[in-house]
Amino acid sequence: MTTSTGQRVTKQRVAVAEALETLPDFVSAQELHRYLVDHDAKVSLATTYRILTQMTEDGLLDTVRREDGENVYRQCAADEHHHHLVCERCGKAVELEAPEVEQLVSAAAQTHGFANVRHTMEIFGECGECQRKARTEPRES
Repeated sequence: MTTSTGQRVTKQRVAVAEALETLPDFVSAQELHRYLVDHDAKVSLATTYRILTQMTEDGLLDTVRREDGENVYRQCAADEHHHHLVCERCGKAVELEAPEVEQLVSAAAQTHGFANVRHTMEIFGECGECQRKARTEPRES
């Protein structure tokens, strides 16, 4: 069996896809690999990275770069282009539709003579649950 881009579907790729289906928020390759090992999947960290790259190129995964520079991945919940609001503490992500951003990008590209323009937008902050936890945690002195 192969993917739409001709990649062979291996047991490791199936294990990665199944893990991503169960994980609700963005995860790094290392976090995903740890999850796979904990669930007895036979997949190396290098293979995990390769599969994540392939799945992202196939349009199956959303990927964002955290503020620390690390890429994190999640199974796409939307078929069309979208953006994310991402919690810096827990990794929770909300998909955003932003037609105003699309219009701005299109206008800017046209104004400056650009074509085949792509873009991503991730907005980082702290989700309500993490804010509540921070307010109730004892402060260190």
